[in-house]
Amino acid sequence: MVDLTPLLAFRWSPRSFDPTAELAADHASTLIEAARWAPSAGNVQPWRFVLGHRDDETFKRILVNLPEPDQRWAQRASALLLGTHLTGAAGHLYDLGQAIAHLTVQATALGLHVRQLRGLDRAGLAADLDLPAGVRPHVVVAVGQLGDPLSLPADLLGSETGLRRRLPLTEIVLTSGNAKCVS
Repeated sequence: MVDLTPLLAFRWSPRSFDPTAELAADHASTLIEAARWAPSAGNVQPWRFVLGHRDDETFKRILVNLPEPDQRWAQRASALLLGTHLTGAAGHLYDLGQAIAHLTVQATALGLHVRQLRGLDRAGLAADLDLPAGVRPHVVVAVGQLGDPLSLPADLLGSETGLRRRLPLTEIVLTSGNAKCVS
């Protein structure tokens, strides 16, 4: 394997969060600040975030709009962050992805873990959180400290403790004509 920065090499998306750990206010601010500094087309910054800490009303409103299988583990996260985008902004989903990626790397630097969820009730979130017109929910990010994987439901344990896999470069780098593939 190439020599990746540890912030990327050791990042992973667990479902086993410590249900007693809290997200410190300074860590929450740092995560949002990392997302704020992500690049965006024309510097539009078409992302907006809603942050709920475990047991507060915002967390509960986000949680109930996740599919039941994800609620089983997401309820243990220290925080749930809703990533939204402004409608009409060029490249808004790409830019939101950049912001979430920056937040994810910053979380790793802070010793935190995140797991992203796209399966969510977008209309329910917009209504339950009273989002302004033109702001669309897109992703929920569970944030917290790693917990005991044995505390997960049995059907999730295998995926939580299995080997982390990635496609080989030969499958993700496309070539054109006689161009050489990265190896």
